[in-house]
Amino acid sequence: MNKVMSRKPQTRPHHRPPTRHDTRRPGTPTRSRTTTPRPTDLFAERLLAVLSGQRPVHWMLRHTAGSTYDDLVRLAERTPLRTHGPRPTVHDLGWFVPRTGALEVFARIAAGNHLRALAFRLEQSEDLRWRCTAVELATPSPHRSAAS
Repeated sequence: MNKVMSRKPQTRPHHRPPTRHDTRRPGTPTRSRTTTPRPTDLFAERLLAVLSGQRPVHWMLRHTAGSTYDDLVRLAERTPLRTHGPRPTVHDLGWFVPRTGALEVFARIAAGNHLRALAFRLEQSEDLRWRCTAVELATPSPHRSAAS
């Protein structure tokens, strides 16, 4: 009863049929799954989540340094980016590298029918993690909002 079955070698085709690697998102290049997001994008999304009230402020505690957490608490108290319509989104993002290990980032945030300006500074610490060391949000001027 103990028979050893011999297998015939399979012949391989000379070409492979086209396949999709990521079945959830057709047409998405495979490399997009393996690339890590830039710290500028991550922090813009994190700050947006806190300032729009989607996340609590303490969610940013380990991602800030110095008095930045206190500044963020004061900003988030008013939930300045909260909207009644669609969730706010990062509309545009840019950055400047003043020195190695530091980034000064600016973002335009689409909140409802308005664009708001968000600026923050990131610094890389000795453990190579990026932390937010400054954050500012432009407040609309009373004259401009009255004219809208």
